[in-house]
Amino acid sequence: MKKYFPLALAFIASLTATVSMFAADDEADFKSLMDGKTFDGWKASLDSPDTWKIEDGAFVAHGKTDHLYYVGDTNLFKNFILRVDVMTEKNSNGGIYFHTRYQEKSWPKYGFESQVNVSQGDWKKTGSLYDVVNLGSTPAQDYKWYTQEITVNGNKVTVKIDGHIVLEYTEPAGAQPGKNYTRKLDEGTFALQAHDPKSVVRYKNIRVKRLD
Repeated sequence: MKKYFPLALAFIASLTATVSMFAADDEADFKSLMDGKTFDGWKASLDSPDTWKIEDGAFVAHGKTDHLYYVGDTNLFKNFILRVDVMTEKNSNGGIYFHTRYQEKSWPKYGFESQVNVSQGDWKKTGSLYDVVNLGSTPAQDYKWYTQEITVNGNKVTVKIDGHIVLEYTEPAGAQPGKNYTRKLDEGTFALQAHDPKSVVRYKNIRVKRLD
């Protein structure tokens, strides 16, 4: 059996290199939206901007309700793949908005929210397209980093948690925005949510790939 051992090692090394290559290819053409050190390219709303901190390369939401908007690119995002690494503490609520616009005050009026909530009281859990397609459970876990991926392509939205599809939504023909909240696919920027003082949510490694 000893004479086969070098061949086994060579096979394992080859397999590891192949997996690494595919992982690198999977991130090809993605643009990072944060540097992990500053808020460059991001702008907090005026409700409670002190809510946001940077720790170990992540934006940390811990404080009164506020939203952090991406303003680093004047070209609006329509069709894209957005990936955000997220970690929640117990009983925490947050969110990732897309097709939204900067607002100085209050909850974002425009766009959609991809819910971040593993164990907080709201039954709409991580991966939900809030108040459009709601999920009562999620594969995400508190105190563990996971990747929340949002893809918008035409009239379809797909949400993945760590590569597994948890939601697919196709906007019906003729859909119109509501009176007080625009939930129609259009174009816009991204935003992160700090929901309440009891929640602690970390967002890092935010990157996007345009599909336009």
